[in-house]
Formats: sequence, structure tokens, C-alpha cells
Amino acid sequence: MEQGEFALSDREFARVKARVHAQAGISLSEAKRTLVVSRLAKVVRQLQLRSFDDYLDYLEHSGSAEDAQKFVNALTTNLTRFYREDHHFEHLIGHVGKVMAARPGAARQKLRIWSAGCSTGQEPYTVALALLDAWPELRRWDLKILATDVDTAVLEKAALGVYPESELSGLTPARAHLFERPGDGTIRIPAAARALVSFKPLNLMANPWPMRGPFDAIFCRNVAIYFDKRTQTELFSRLGRIIAPGGFLYIGHSENIGASTSAEGFRLVGKTIYQSRLAQNKKDAA
Repeated sequence: MEQGEFALSDREFARVKARVHAQAGISLSEAKRTLVVSRLAKVVRQLQLRSFDDYLDYLEHSGSAEDAQKFVNALTTNLTRFYREDHHFEHLIGHVGKVMAARPGAARQKLRIWSAGCSTGQEPYTVALALLDAWPELRRWDLKILATDVDTAVLEKAALGVYPESELSGLTPARAHLFERPGDGTIRIPAAARALVSFKPLNLMANPWPMRGPFDAIFCRNVAIYFDKRTQTELFSRLGRIIAPGGFLYIGHSENIGASTSAEGFRLVGKTIYQSRLAQNKKDAA
């Protein structure tokens, strides 16, 4: 059966939207209808089913957890690159420098960073590469970077730390030099940077989250744009509770915490850079 033979009715589209929202918090607009058809048709064909209705019935009544995960994987968008929105990494370098200056002589001080919605790994690896390049002494610190995504397929690619050489396009020579080039058309993340990053599957709608934090910095960029306003408010509020006092939240260029109740825990300090107000609140209460 060819892809064009699968028609997505309004009722089927409504069922797809309801399921992906309930399962992963993703809000699909009418503009995503073609994307849904093109991506789910492949899965329907693999299962040898006749329609999207049959597929959704299958997921609801006899599908496995793996089938449910494949459904979400098919509908997630993974657009990323190294040093994307590089002002965030420059800000993080400065922040970590201040943290280190406040703890002179520290050998095994903790530093925790979370990349929420890490896709194929370019974001957390950029964090690792940028920090080790700017502050080599961090090798003596207890630095860990948690990288999570709801899409298990992209996490498998990310864990390899191997990318096509074309990923270097647009990077400065100094940044391109941070990658290993084995000469086979690929680039690789050096072992020192790769060792800092742990990739874990995580649905941001899960409650509670398995990690406790606190995180000194959280990258949650171009994730909230796929959620409705209510889910965005809930997400930012939860991030505010797991970030360290005075820690920083980096969000995407088209995202805004806004004036919601979740914004009460943060103050805007730069372009799409928010700082936790907890430190100031504790100071005021003292």
C-alpha cells in the first residue's frame, strides 16, 4: 500500500492529537496534518494495518510500550546543531567562571547541568566542549551533564558521539578544532567531553521526574513551542523548582516565559536567559 492511499480524517487527526498530547504534552496544530500523515503512514504500513483508525485502535488495545514510544518518536521534531544560539554558551562560560572564582582551590566541587530535549546530542556536547575549552581545570571538578529526550531513537544516535563532517559548517576554526576528525567523513566528540554527558529517556510530562537536582543551569530550548500554554506554564514552574538558587534557564529564541505564574520564579537577565529568583527571595527573607 502506498503512502498516498492513507487518508487522515478529521476524527483520526483528533485522535492522534489527543493521544500525543496525553502521552508527551505535544500540541499539534492543523498545520502539522501533512507531517502526521507522512510520518505515521510508514508505521501503519509496517504493521500492515489499513488505516490510521486501525493503528490508533491497535495502540489503545494491544500495542506494547515500544509501540507507544514509536508513536511519539515519529511525531517529534529534531532540529539542532552545534553552538546553536551561541550567546547561551558564552553566558554559561561566564557563569561557570564566576562559580569557580567563588570556590578557589576546589578540587571536586559539584556542577550540574541539564539539557532537556537534547535531540541528537549537539546541545549537551556543545556545553561540554565549550566549558572544557574555556576552563580546563573543570576536569578536576565533579561536572555532570544530564541530557534527556522523549525520543529514544535520537538518544541512541546521540550516545555514539559521531556526526557527519558537514556538522562543522558555520563553526569558527577554533570551535571546529575541538572535534576529532578520523578522516572517514565524520567528526567525533573527544572522550573527555563525551564522559561528562549522560543520555537518558525522559518524558517531560512524567510526574515526578526521576532526578532531584538542583541544576546550576538548564537548557530547555525549542521544546516549549510544541506545548500549549497550560503545559508550558506547568513545565516552567517545575523547572523553577529543580534549578539551583541563582541558576540559569536557557530557552529558545521564539519562546518566552511571559507573565504566567511560572515567571514568578525567574527574572530575565539576557536574550532568552532567565535566572532563578530563589537566591534573591531567600536573601530578602533573611
